[in-house]
Amino acid sequence: MYRDYTKAVKIGDRVIGGGNPILIQSMTNTRTEDVEATVAQIERLTEAGCEIIRCTVPTMEAAKALSEIKKRIRIPLVADIHFDYRMAVAAMENGADKIRINPGNIGGYDRIKAVVDTARERGIPIRVGVNSGSLEKELVEKYHGVTAEGIVESALDKVRIIEDLDYDNLVISIKSSDVMMCAKAHELIADRTSYPLHVGITEAGTLFSGNIKSAVGLGIILSQGIGDTIRVSLTGDPVEEIKSARLILRTLGLRKGGIEVVSCPTCGRTKIDLIGLANQVETMVAKYPLDIKVAVMGCVVNGPGEAKEADIGIAGGIGEGLLIRRGEVVKKLPEAELLNALEEELRNWNHE
Repeated sequence: MYRDYTKAVKIGDRVIGGGNPILIQSMTNTRTEDVEATVAQIERLTEAGCEIIRCTVPTMEAAKALSEIKKRIRIPLVADIHFDYRMAVAAMENGADKIRINPGNIGGYDRIKAVVDTARERGIPIRVGVNSGSLEKELVEKYHGVTAEGIVESALDKVRIIEDLDYDNLVISIKSSDVMMCAKAHELIADRTSYPLHVGITEAGTLFSGNIKSAVGLGIILSQGIGDTIRVSLTGDPVEEIKSARLILRTLGLRKGGIEVVSCPTCGRTKIDLIGLANQVETMVAKYPLDIKVAVMGCVVNGPGEAKEADIGIAGGIGEGLLIRRGEVVKKLPEAELLNALEEELRNWNHE
């Protein structure tokens, strides 16, 4: 497994690489300069299960805001830098636990050295990020288009720039919106470096398409033992990124904990609002740190049987339903009481 042998890199009080658990990241979409809004969003993301958060730092005001943001959050803070090396230096001076840069777009040797020197002084890791959309013209020409090979060469070239400055506290990210290209690029780079890899499908899209592309891409990459930290990139509320990332890791057997909700696809026998009920259940269970399975079934004909593998289940009928515990029917309830009954079971689960 590649991830067992990657370099361990400390980010704040967390560690990625070296066989440590894969950590979940997201990025705020507030104005970083707005400390109150940014802290509020980070708190929501933390509650959802986010373990590392990244904020954009496009201005000096944003860089200075990191100092106050850092005081008020509970997870490591990463500064996302584009073009201006001064923002990278200022972000680190104001408490960033890691910075994300592309050494190719922040200027010449002296500017890169200034960033690396500050990182070295403060023991701050640098994430070297390369996206397929910004691949250098010479590499596009060399490989006759944007390719996985070109992305990998570009990333390793940037890594060498920092290594030549005698610094190796690094994380690499290589991203593409092309799922199969992204997967291939990760397969290639995993054989050529021991730095931990931040994995994601960039610009994946909306909640619907983005989740599908991310699940397929991350599934391919992570199942090969590649990847030390992940972000699911979605156009929408970043809390949805965390929910998706947790489910992807759990589905792949890479993370335990958290309630797994299974529900039937509905059919002509369904006489309750199963879709609405399943969505309510999925939202409700997120606040319970239980490693159990909950089933939401649409009919009382097959529901009890189908829910046997779950720890707790509910199955609907005509205006009513069944509460099921470990395959046994506990009670029959009006439809309107099913959700509350299920939550009462969850509240009492730890006391059994």
